[in-house]
Amino acid sequence: MGVDLGQPHFDPTLAELAELARTAGFAVLDRVVCRRRAPDAALFVGKGKADEIQALAAAHGAREVLFDQALSPAQQRNLERHLKLPVNDRVLLILNIFAQRARSHEGKLQVELARLQYLQTRLVRRWTHLERQSGGIGLRGGPGETQIELDRRMIAEAIQRTRKRLELVKRQRNTQRRQRQRRGTFDVSLVGYTNAGKSTLFNALVKARTYAADQLFATLDTTTRQLYLGSEAGHVSLSDTVGFIRDLPHTLVEAFSATLQEAREADLLLHVVDAANPQHPEHIDDVLRVLHDIGAHDIPQVLVFNKLDALPPERRPHQLRDEVELDGRRVPRVFVSAVTGEGLETLRRVLADGARQHHHPDAEDAHDPAQLQHSHRDDRP
Repeated sequence: MGVDLGQPHFDPTLAELAELARTAGFAVLDRVVCRRRAPDAALFVGKGKADEIQALAAAHGAREVLFDQALSPAQQRNLERHLKLPVNDRVLLILNIFAQRARSHEGKLQVELARLQYLQTRLVRRWTHLERQSGGIGLRGGPGETQIELDRRMIAEAIQRTRKRLELVKRQRNTQRRQRQRRGTFDVSLVGYTNAGKSTLFNALVKARTYAADQLFATLDTTTRQLYLGSEAGHVSLSDTVGFIRDLPHTLVEAFSATLQEAREADLLLHVVDAANPQHPEHIDDVLRVLHDIGAHDIPQVLVFNKLDALPPERRPHQLRDEVELDGRRVPRVFVSAVTGEGLETLRRVLADGARQHHHPDAEDAHDPAQLQHSHRDDRP
């Protein structure tokens, strides 16, 4: 279910929500889109549209209704009562996928923290089946009030415990990072919209076996490997990070700050873009917004337009390397196919230029990516 409230990036086909649903293990039976000036306070979509959804769900035998927008706890509760079905939103869907995919101790802790923060907001008015505050002189709160307070305290304590454990992981990561810095390692992080092919590119560059699949959020845990770029440039440290997505829940941005710290403290960001996706300009903007949120927007970038093999002949670039505007500055752009290997040698040369400049900052290189900052895109293939 999607509601067009006049947002610039509304997806009328709900293609991304459907892909998220399939990634989480759902089968998509139908899609409903409506337009409103503002959300309905009680049902988000209004009673008429809620009746329509209820009839469609009954006809298809649907077991759950998913909304593309974030629902308030009250709207979620009212919809579940009206539709007589579980109702969830995009935020919980992403959380569920993250919970399924997390493999490392750190990844699992981050997912747990985000899930607890989400649950904390859902506690309001979720205990209406229990007796409310009892009236009268000398009477204490009813069991409903007690249950809410108990749950709030339990979740608050669980959040505190999880935060402490994550802090320990962060300190361990910082120790590893300081060791790399003492060795003078040039740190490169792969960032980009989910399913842009970051892990496939990572595997192609360092011959690793990181899990890669044509699905959203295939990789959650940061993997770091050494990449050798020749005798002059030496070794660089290459990290694969979690993919970004439109309207990434803020709790997830906070919870994954330890993982995203690899991107925040990198010397260079390889911003991987799915060149074959017609919505790639919007995806670039979404990634830039998240980079800004985590404080990584000032780090030099190289745009890597991946999936060159999937481009039709008329959209193929004339050259594999050029420069484009991104947020007001010129940045290098390289076209590659992580699957066929086309353009990878050009990308290695760009990385080698950055590593040489890092080790010998007085050396001049007109195409040096380490001197190029990003800005707003206005040039497309």
